[in-house]
Amino acid sequence: MKLPPETIIAREKLTHYLLRPRDDHDKSGFLSLGGYGPAEADRLEQDLRTQLLPLDAVHAGTTPYGEKLIIRGPLTGPNGRVLKVLSVWMLEKPSGLAKFITLYPDHA
Repeated sequence: MKLPPETIIAREKLTHYLLRPRDDHDKSGFLSLGGYGPAEADRLEQDLRTQLLPLDAVHAGTTPYGEKLIIRGPLTGPNGRVLKVLSVWMLEKPSGLAKFITLYPDHA
């Protein structure tokens, strides 16, 4: 299954969660290996759209909020390093909109 090109990727998700160092569930250190930092939020959004979104999304369960989907693939950062990522997306029940949830290093 392919997610639509207009899938929502909330800027706050990138700037306040993924690219900001956190004590709990920090992903900024992993993303910095690819050259992503707070100043590269726009680049991260563009790279998610052009590098991951065109890949096949696999059903990963249903929650009260909607259908959870996983996209695994390479993410080439601004510095040219390729990160293997597992990204989580959702098709919301009430709205039918596709939304980016988070990403993790893919150790599979």
